[in-house]
Amino acid sequence: MAIANMKSLALAMLMVMASIILISGNHKVSAQCQGSIPNLISKCSTFVQQTGPENPPSADCCAVVMGLDIPCVCNLVTQAVENMISMDKAVYVGRTCGLSIQSGQKCGSYTVP
Repeated sequence: MAIANMKSLALAMLMVMASIILISGNHKVSAQCQGSIPNLISKCSTFVQQTGPENPPSADCCAVVMGLDIPCVCNLVTQAVENMISMDKAVYVGRTCGLSIQSGQKCGSYTVP
């Protein structure tokens, strides 16, 4: 039952994030930032949830993350996105995947520690 609820929550989160991206006009992010936002959401959303521990990202998640232009994506992070994901976990995922994310970099209103 708890696993089913977590899967439902993850699916709901995925749908909310996709909706926000489409509604806000950020569906052009893929072209602007050298990556696929739908793939990022589907492969990585479970690793950046606000609740729960930090978990190392999957190889599939890292494959998507490594194709992103992080400064570009960070310029498109809104307060709505920050309210839905853990920015600390997002940085953890990026760094664990091998991205160089510098301390002090701004991502939305979040400053990377």
